[in-house]
Order: sequence, then C-alpha cells, then structure tokens
Amino acid sequence: MQHKQTMFKPFRQLFRKSPPGPNASIPPGERYYVIGDIHGRLDLFDELIHAIEEDDLEAPDAQTTVVLLGDLVDRGPDSRGVIARAREWQAQRKVRVLAGNHEDMFLLSFDDTEVLRHFLKHGGRETILSYGLDRETYNRATLEEVQQMMAEVVPTSDQDFIRSFEECVVAGDYLFVHAGIDPEAPLEQQKRHDMLWIREPFLRHADPLSHVVVHGHTIVDEVDERPNRIGIDTGAFRSDRLTALVLEGTRRRYIQTAACDGQITVERREKLA
Repeated sequence: MQHKQTMFKPFRQLFRKSPPGPNASIPPGERYYVIGDIHGRLDLFDELIHAIEEDDLEAPDAQTTVVLLGDLVDRGPDSRGVIARAREWQAQRKVRVLAGNHEDMFLLSFDDTEVLRHFLKHGGRETILSYGLDRETYNRATLEEVQQMMAEVVPTSDQDFIRSFEECVVAGDYLFVHAGIDPEAPLEQQKRHDMLWIREPFLRHADPLSHVVVHGHTIVDEVDERPNRIGIDTGAFRSDRLTALVLEGTRRRYIQTAACDGQITVERREKLA
C-alpha cells in the first residue's frame, strides 16, 4: 500500500554518533513520563493521567515532560475522547505527542479510499463510530459514503491536532519514537515511514544504537526492556493494561493502569531486573 506524505513535524537531526552505554540517562533536573499506545482506551488513559500527576507532585522538583508514543486512536471504544483528553492535558502541562501508524492511516483516509479500506479493517471503524456516527448508517454505507461521513463528523481541529504530532523526541541518551528505527541507516537519515511502521530488522537488532530507543507499536505481554531498546506497548485495547515509563537521571520505573471487573487499579514498579 502506498502512503501519501502528511504534514507531521519534520524529523530533526538531534543525534550523537556514540552509543549511550549501559547507564543511559536523561539530563539532570528533568523527568520524563513516556506513555505507550493508548488505542482509544480513555478509561485507562484518564486514570494514568491522574497517577502521573500524583507521582509528579510527590517526586522531587524537576522539569517534567510527558511523551505519548502515538497510536492514540483505533481499536478501543473512545478514540475521540482520547484525542480530546490529550489536547486538554497538553494545554495544562508540557505534553509532546508522537505520530503513530494509526494516525498516519487516519489522516490519509480522508483523501484515499484504499487507505480508508485498510484503516477500517485495523480499528478505524471504532474511531469513526466514536465520533457519533450511527452504527446502522455506517453498516449500510459504501466506502465512499463512509469517507464523506468521516469528513463531516471529525472536526477539523482534531485533524489539525493529529497533524501536529511529532516523529521523534530525544532526551539525553534516549530516543522516543512510535515504531522504531532502521538500525542500518544513519540516524540523521531515518525515514518517517520507518519511525511509524517498522518492526524488523529493528526488533531483532541486538547491537548498541546511538540512543536507547523507547517505542510502542509492537505489542508485548510485559515491558520489553533490552540494552538498546524498551518496548512499552502492552496492548491496552485487548490486555486492559496501559504502561508509562518514568525516566529520571539513570533511574527507570513504571506506572501502569489495569482494568479488571469494572475497576481500574494503578501499579508501580522499579526497573526490571
């Protein structure tokens, strides 16, 4: 499937050539909360926001940044609510949002019916319905009619917000990106498509990279913490578990929200052994 270029912020050449070594860190006096793929799970996202705000209040003073790793939309029941909550949170504190492959498909679907067809099969149906489109009307509609209705129900402000998503964020020895990078390409030459869509050869690459890459995109049962990368997409839409990685100096810890029997609990733990 071909992908048209969208208007995400350009990839900046912010990388160093030497690998970070075993004790990766972020700059002194800073704290990062990095959240994995939300996929329409407003319930888990909202509780994680509350947990992060409480954690940040209880922790020592620091310059705090939140990074959302992309795939805010699709599959879960309330993509519209997640977008609205992310916009609201961004108005209250420093929240940087990365583009995921599902945002990529979402934006392209407004102009390309073949992308729309793919989008609907991979969770886009739930996204459109979350914007108030009647389910029976959707079920009766042709692909072209769905595209027209999508343009009518999704506010331009939401589309513009999604277009503002960044491709990557660098913090000290860490690189935050949705899917990963091409390990064979110089970092300043990474392609946007890889940053949003790649799995292999990135996932099997075991050698050091210029940064420890924190990514989502590939679902794991537990946080996948390796010397050169950390995968934190714990599959919220199907596992009922949403994960945030907290970085301070050389310290790593995790905050997760988990849903069970109608209740959402918050779990905290230090870096994996």
